[in-house]
This record gives sequence, C-alpha cells and structure tokens, in this order.
Amino acid sequence: MSWKIVERRIGKAGNLKQRSQRQREWDKKYNGNWTIGYIVDGEFMTQEEALEKIYYASYKLYFEQHPDDLEELIQTAKTLRNPHAIATGGVDLQVPAIMQYLDKHGLELKGKEVVDIGTFGARSHKLSVRLSPLTIKAKDHPKLTLEQFWQKKKCLAIWEGGSQNIDF
Repeated sequence: MSWKIVERRIGKAGNLKQRSQRQREWDKKYNGNWTIGYIVDGEFMTQEEALEKIYYASYKLYFEQHPDDLEELIQTAKTLRNPHAIATGGVDLQVPAIMQYLDKHGLELKGKEVVDIGTFGARSHKLSVRLSPLTIKAKDHPKLTLEQFWQKKKCLAIWEGGSQNIDF
C-alpha cells in the first residue's frame, strides 16, 4: 500500500469555509481516502511530516544561522501572532513553528511587545518581515522561501495498493 499523487499544486488552504468545501469534495471523489502532502527528494510525505521536516526545520535552521534575530525575538516579544491568519481565518503555521522551536530549546519570550510574524498589513516590528515565511528559506530548498515551497510543492494523494509512482 502506498500514497499516489492525484493532484499537484492544489493551492492555498483558504479560510475554514473554503477548506471544508474542498475537503467535502475530496471526500466524495476519493471516499475519504486522501491526504495532503509534499514531494521531498522524490518521496511523498504527509503534511504532518512536512510540518516537522520542512516548516519547523526551516525556522530551526534560520535561528541557528541568525542567533541575533533569535535573541532579539526573545528579548522583544511577549507574544507572537499571525495577522494574516487572524484576518482571513487561514491556517497559522509560522507562530506554532517558532513556538515549537523555543519550547524544544528551553527558551521563552521575555519581552513586552506583541510581534507579528509575517508581512500582512501593518507590521508590528522589523522582525515581522525577517521571520515571515515569505522570507525564511525552505530547508534543503535554498531557491524557495518557506511559503513558496509550502504552496508550490503541495499535492493531494490517495492511499492505494501497489508501488507509488511519482512523476516529475
């Protein structure tokens, strides 16, 4: 049994209503036997796996390469928010990834400001842009930002028997 890619470049998740509608369509078309994922090094990985191996890992790499930004974030922020997710009802991935990094490394925010993560609307701090997924490079994909990777490489797969065929 394996995952077979049935749709590529499926686009942004959208707000809750849009996501729910697409998921109902996929449930009907594929009998609920589907998942969203990514092709990495010729192999399919589920979105849950990609959150750890790409999204979180990209922020981890960024903080390792930019310790001054990490220190500035820790000293400046008391909380993080994603204004795009708030405004659109979209999925927030960057704030959880950053908070996961802090948690795994025994770090906590010590500042007094709310720091927006992303480039949507007015930015609360200069860190907003530097820590945006539109700026952070995707781990192992240096030609793509995290946002570009997340949107361009996203695909829909169904579970079926036999070997997995991935066409590029």
